[in-house]
Amino acid sequence: MNLSLFTVSAFLILDSEGHRVLAKYYRPKSHPNASEANRHLNTLKDQRAFEKGLWAKTKKPGGDIILYDSQLAVYRHSLDLIFYIIGSPAENEIMLHGALTAVCDAVHLLLRNQVEKRVVLENLDLVLLCLDETIDDGIIVETDSTTIASRVSRPKADTTEIVINEQTLMSAYQTVRDKVQQKIQQL
Repeated sequence: MNLSLFTVSAFLILDSEGHRVLAKYYRPKSHPNASEANRHLNTLKDQRAFEKGLWAKTKKPGGDIILYDSQLAVYRHSLDLIFYIIGSPAENEIMLHGALTAVCDAVHLLLRNQVEKRVVLENLDLVLLCLDETIDDGIIVETDSTTIASRVSRPKADTTEIVINEQTLMSAYQTVRDKVQQKIQQL
């Protein structure tokens, strides 16, 4: 068996009716079995058919792993959404489950436990950043949900570091007032 870091073939989020909310398929050119990986699920039609069949098998809560269409699918239900990580059948299920749990938990942290279709679509940028912080081109790079969430949500810059022409008039006034008070207190 040829060992590789490339473990994830796809990440999917489907809604309660089987429609695609988010789908990211990984086909890295540097993968040792790139020709095999590119044949399966290469077209949009193949991807949609795979997603419909996968949803039909996993739409009822109760399981968390399935072998479907020569692919290992680890999934997790969340209100009206189902999160999936797809890998080859030879991959480590525990590692795929850990990555899926990390993404789901980070999304729950960032969306304040309001993980439903409408909120996910409104904050799709945060969800994609969580995914990118967890999986890079099919390689799992992070499995700690708090680390992922902290990388995605950077604290806002301090107002004293912002140039005055980028501030509103009131915040510029407050910044100047605070600076003058600090100088007076130092004297």
